[in-house]
Amino acid sequence: MPETPHTLPASERLRGVKAISELLDRGKYLSAGCLRMCHAPSGAEVSRILVSVPKRSFKRAVKRNLLKRRIRESYRLEKAILTGAPQDMMFVYTAREVLPFSEVRSSMHTLLEALGR
Repeated sequence: MPETPHTLPASERLRGVKAISELLDRGKYLSAGCLRMCHAPSGAEVSRILVSVPKRSFKRAVKRNLLKRRIRESYRLEKAILTGAPQDMMFVYTAREVLPFSEVRSSMHTLLEALGR
């Protein structure tokens, strides 16, 4: 089955203690708007992402899950910007309030554009 550009399969999710600790050890950080990104070259054949929304900022799981869905969806729509070698990426939501999807997507676009350069 051919992979369409606007999907986010399980193979593009970053999991495992070893992979995450390697990313945090050798990753570089970028920030834009409401998002902060840690990225490092990946040994996988595709770019992989990890999404985090701090419990300290949003006590209710409903809001954290909403923000994680918005971040994943904005990545899914903007990932065509990425070219070159696969990257492992971690996105952390840094704003203290729930922002609309358009702001999350514009922050994601800015980050991925900076990474693509």
